[in-house]
Amino acid sequence: MLLNHTNQTEGNFSCYSPSVVGYRYFAVLWGCAVTITGTVGNLMTVLAFVFDSRLRTRFNVLIVNLAVADLLYCTILQPISVDSYLHLRWRSGELWCRIFGLLLFLSNSVSIITLCLVAVSRYLMVAKRAVFERIFSARGLTFLLISAWALGLASFGPLWPVYVFVPNVCTCSFHRTRGRPYSTIMLFLYFFVGLGCVGTFYLLIYRRVLVASKTLLHYRLSRRSSRKKPVSSAPATDDSGVGSGVTNICSTEMSSQGKVVSDDNEIINDTSSPESPNPHPVGPTSTKSTSAPTTAASTSPSASSGDDTEFKRVTRMCFTVFLCFVFCFVPFLLLNIADKHNRAPQVLHMFCANLTWLNSCINPMLYAALNRQFRQAYHLLLTRAASPFTRLRTWCPSLSS
Repeated sequence: MLLNHTNQTEGNFSCYSPSVVGYRYFAVLWGCAVTITGTVGNLMTVLAFVFDSRLRTRFNVLIVNLAVADLLYCTILQPISVDSYLHLRWRSGELWCRIFGLLLFLSNSVSIITLCLVAVSRYLMVAKRAVFERIFSARGLTFLLISAWALGLASFGPLWPVYVFVPNVCTCSFHRTRGRPYSTIMLFLYFFVGLGCVGTFYLLIYRRVLVASKTLLHYRLSRRSSRKKPVSSAPATDDSGVGSGVTNICSTEMSSQGKVVSDDNEIINDTSSPESPNPHPVGPTSTKSTSAPTTAASTSPSASSGDDTEFKRVTRMCFTVFLCFVFCFVPFLLLNIADKHNRAPQVLHMFCANLTWLNSCINPMLYAALNRQFRQAYHLLLTRAASPFTRLRTWCPSLSS
């Protein structure tokens, strides 16, 4: 009797199927690569923020929070998933299965909330600068980050009784039907409403930058045409209605974007000096120090163009991170919506679930590819880590001789 009960219990944690016996080795290799690259990459992101003063900015605080959420998954959860795929059954027990499910959705929810904060902060920097300064101050950021983790825990904590082993994806998650309708509402709020809001804010940023770029182009053309005319005969307004009014509009648009790049905390801050001692130029002192450059930028087309290009580059970076998150999760979400009765092949469910693993390790690669300062910080960290081995290789010939 006890033996039968034991076999039944072990059977509930099995995901064995002849169709996935071969695929599991691919999943194990995939999972090991995600574990190693995700752990090293996200840990390097955190260390780069700690040791490089140029990276200690308000925007990068959000990046570090995203890295911590990914580190939670790569370091703790991913190795357990690899073990379950290797043995095609869950070997960690029912309690850890529930803990795994809770931590999994906590990590995902914090990532989505952080992506929302990044998009909102970028929009406020160009649209509502004063609001940005109030919300994303040092105290405000602390409150937002604590709230992100608390909200994620409060959202998926009530599903604790229904976290079970799901054979289709060989991992622990909430039960497909026992958690309804609460689980459906949470998934809809986070993955559809939350990510939809992120996309909306990036669309608003794009429209605003597009208008500013057209205004700058119009302003340059008007300046060129005015230079060709005698100074005494230059009218206040040209044939297209562009004169001092457009100059003021262009100055307002580009000076606000100039402040975004010059005095506040970018994810990509390629224009800052490496020797800059103060990565947080916020407050009355910074206002005085940047007022003159901002005015110069508003009257200099080349300076305005540089600021505009830098802002676009930063926004493109944030948007790329968002797109990668969507790319990793949308196939899995769509498959679960379309396959309500679990008729799709199990290997397809596993592949779509394994695709979500990439989200936890891909961001450091994006930072290294698109951000000069993060790339330099990563290189410095790797050089320091390799220095003992370099010294050892240098000493070995002398020791042998």
